[in-house]
Amino acid sequence: MKLTPLAAAAVLGLSATAVQANDVEMQSIYQGTLPLLGDSGQNIGPRISALTGGSLNLIFRNPGEIVGGNEIWDAISTGAIEAAWYSPGFAESVVPSAALFTAFPFGPDVREYTAWWYNGGGYELYNEVIAPFNVHGELCAILSPEASGWFREPIESVEDLQGLRMRIFGLGAAVMQELGVQAQNLPPADTMTALNLGTIDAAEISFPAIDNALGMYEHAGHYYFPGWHQQTSLIVFLMNGDSWNGLTDQERAAVQEVCAANVALTTAQGEAIQLEPLATMVNEHGVTVHRWSDEMLAAFEGAWERVVAQKVAESEEFARVWNHIQDFRAQYADWAALAYVD
Repeated sequence: MKLTPLAAAAVLGLSATAVQANDVEMQSIYQGTLPLLGDSGQNIGPRISALTGGSLNLIFRNPGEIVGGNEIWDAISTGAIEAAWYSPGFAESVVPSAALFTAFPFGPDVREYTAWWYNGGGYELYNEVIAPFNVHGELCAILSPEASGWFREPIESVEDLQGLRMRIFGLGAAVMQELGVQAQNLPPADTMTALNLGTIDAAEISFPAIDNALGMYEHAGHYYFPGWHQQTSLIVFLMNGDSWNGLTDQERAAVQEVCAANVALTTAQGEAIQLEPLATMVNEHGVTVHRWSDEMLAAFEGAWERVVAQKVAESEEFARVWNHIQDFRAQYADWAALAYVD
């Protein structure tokens, strides 16, 4: 991989004398064995260490090793832990706009989302929003479209959703709740426990590579696409604000360069690893793959329009971020219409 000038300068700036190692524990909300979600977080540590000559070493911690998934945000904010591998939307209970920085229903694809993040002000806006919590964030991985969910019985109408207890992440959960689902926003590890105990009836987790690795087919046989709720998902490296400011310029540059490279790598990998596990689930485990009807997609989109209107009315912060993204999308649409084949 060719280094950018910033990364090259960081490498050249290494002192010939030994540097003092700074070992930083990074609590992950995702198991390290999960494709893309977890292993891409594990992989950034050695690369950052190499670029810093060993002065900054991330120690990846699996869910629950230091704090539980629902405790990560507060632990980063207070400095109880220094770093985390995280989806911004899990902080929605304290940051109203958090989910908009992960994924939102009928949202942008990877090209549009990264254009907004890197060149449309998304990065600056995210760090402005989370600065009062003493947290700094870097986009560090990006995911391909998710499946829409696993169900024990086919879903043929909105009425079939009534009363279902379902794990679903972020703003998609609010949409499903609008349509009569008892939606729960659980970390992945807690989701598997809930499915095993029967406290939820259905769940969405991720895309085929991860769903197959988790054995989701053991709990439900009907697998729905497209993932209208998460067409692209952003994963961030978080660091306590004081700890981030305490890094050297070289160390911060190394984190930023490795994370930017990781976005490119995970984008490519996510598109390449889906078909084989999907075929395995269908051919070996009897999973039935469905595509939502136009009527169901229209119902989801109509519910989303109601949900987002309510959230804009309730939160000035959410409204500000939503309008920021929508303004960018309106401009981008002109370019997309000209540049890409439908």
